[in-house]
Amino acid sequence: MRRFVLVGIMALCLAAGTASAADVKIGYVDMQRALNNSEAGKEAKEQLAARLKKYQDEINGKQDELKKLKDELEKQGMLLSETARAGKEKDYQQKLKEFQRFTKDAQDELQGKDEEFTRKILEEMEKVIKEYARTNGYAFIFAKNDSVMLYVDDKADVTEEVLKLFNVTKKK
Repeated sequence: MRRFVLVGIMALCLAAGTASAADVKIGYVDMQRALNNSEAGKEAKEQLAARLKKYQDEINGKQDELKKLKDELEKQGMLLSETARAGKEKDYQQKLKEFQRFTKDAQDELQGKDEEFTRKILEEMEKVIKEYARTNGYAFIFAKNDSVMLYVDDKADVTEEVLKLFNVTKKK
């Protein structure tokens, strides 16, 4: 569907009687590269990595605790009364559920933060791209998407220029 929209826009642009094809400036931005190489993107990655390490340390501690409980249960299981063994098994199952819930919550939180950082950076980058396009006389600047763009001339790549402008804008 997006391919047809792109082709339609290009056809309209080329068919316009007031402007020849040579007068129309078209560019693209590789958004993934821009996200990864921007100062804001690098900072977001660092923040996510720090959160991941914190969670990983907690997960490792909880895993060690679970392993100890399981080992105790296996070693002492035959020596304990039925009631005591059932109590230890229940305790282990409860801690296992808590561990699984914690890891799921941590994963959801990290994914949410990643999406939040990405959305914020993309919104700010979109403003910079629009300004860049207006200032430099571009009729169109597309987001590069390999599944939609079958061929793109590297001369139309304005990613580095936009990235430089974005980084300068973010420093202000």
